[in-house]
Amino acid sequence: MKNLRTALLCACILLYSLVVSAQPPVIPINEPDQHKPKLFSTLPENITIDPESLVDILKSDRGSQVTLQLGEALLFKGQVVSVARQDNSLTSIVIRSTNFPGARFTFSRIVNEDKIVYAGRIMSMEHGDVFELQQKEGIYMLVKKNFYDLINE
Repeated sequence: MKNLRTALLCACILLYSLVVSAQPPVIPINEPDQHKPKLFSTLPENITIDPESLVDILKSDRGSQVTLQLGEALLFKGQVVSVARQDNSLTSIVIRSTNFPGARFTFSRIVNEDKIVYAGRIMSMEHGDVFELQQKEGIYMLVKKNFYDLINE
């Protein structure tokens, strides 16, 4: 009788485990939206800039209006929304664009013991293209990239 009860209990557990699943049937994954509109479609793929010409904007105060000539092809106008200064080693600024809707320009100056490095990007969460500041062979340039090459959702 004990063996029959044990066998019946094992059969019930086995049948129950076949019906019950540990995870929901559909795993929610955010797929990239490859059909986002392009904000910078009229601009070239690479824009050479001189980051030293942008150092003056790092002295701007929050709320001030700025106009930046980023290379020959890109005029960027906007309002300073964030400024961060840490000693003399790091200075960073975020500018909300008025001529590129939804775009933000982040620019940072990092001072190490032996060199100065610049980092930045222009991006909008609603659009499918981004400009990223890169240094190639000592020359800084804004390089156009796909939004999902930088951001994973």
